[in-house]
Amino acid sequence: MRYRKLGNGPLEVSELSFGTWLTVAGGVGHEQAIRCIHAALDYGITLFDTANQYGAGEAERVLGEALGSFPRDRYLIATKLYFPVGDEPDHGLSAEQIEKQLNRSLERLGVEYVDLYQCHRYDKHTPLDETMRALDRAVRSGKVRAIGFSEWTAEQIDAAARTAGEGGLVPFSSSQPQYSMLWRKPEAAVFAACARHGIGNLAFSPLAHGVLTGKYAPGVPPPEGSRAASEQMNMFMETAGRHYRSDYLLEAVAKLKPIAAGLGLSMVQMALAWALRRGEVASAIIGASRPEQIEDNVKAAGVELSPETLAQIDEVLAGVVVRE
Repeated sequence: MRYRKLGNGPLEVSELSFGTWLTVAGGVGHEQAIRCIHAALDYGITLFDTANQYGAGEAERVLGEALGSFPRDRYLIATKLYFPVGDEPDHGLSAEQIEKQLNRSLERLGVEYVDLYQCHRYDKHTPLDETMRALDRAVRSGKVRAIGFSEWTAEQIDAAARTAGEGGLVPFSSSQPQYSMLWRKPEAAVFAACARHGIGNLAFSPLAHGVLTGKYAPGVPPPEGSRAASEQMNMFMETAGRHYRSDYLLEAVAKLKPIAAGLGLSMVQMALAWALRRGEVASAIIGASRPEQIEDNVKAAGVELSPETLAQIDEVLAGVVVRE
């Protein structure tokens, strides 16, 4: 495993990080989830990403349980707030919410601090200055080491940097955008905004909800045990901005297989190496329902794709890539 600095903040993260969005939140059994988390640690993954919303807090509880027997300096925990937790109606990024949700996350995780606290989305109903000051207090209290956000626009990123600078507040050091061979929107403006302000990126869904594993074929039902075959884990495959199970997309993705084979890589390894080729990306977030998947994933760390390979990938995916 290799490691990269996360923006201008205090954190150094593994090139691959472990996400708990669907699997640890209930998509796989409790003991299996813990085995996957332990496998990630064994393979050198140090950053574990979760959110208070995932499984109405269950992902945080399982992650805390799995990591609790290890020294605290062996891993980094990133969590988030914004969306309602379970049936609770309150949400957002108000000062009250930040204080309350942070304390609840710490309790579920069983830790005294989180390494990275992220705004899961932008809150247009709360003044940005209020949010930034509350996050600043969270850092200065010792409960948070660094702050970040997920899926903010370039304009929102610029505004946050300006607010932090003018107020002498702790700035953001992390962005978490969706980014993959099939979903390239951050390249339009977000990566440039992050670079302007010393913000690193944690790419989520670098395998495009599992499509870039190559396990799904056009006109064929998804394999048993896969994300697409699970009602608990496939709900976003048709709503995350792209119809990831459509035949026309799967037909294009199938053309990547000979490219990967020619490099001696699995489809997964090539897709992760593709996301990590960008200097703006500090880490790509992977999910796993089986420990052996992690073993395959981590082999992508350090792989460099040639300009010729990148051109081949662009050619076969030209008709299905989302850029704006």
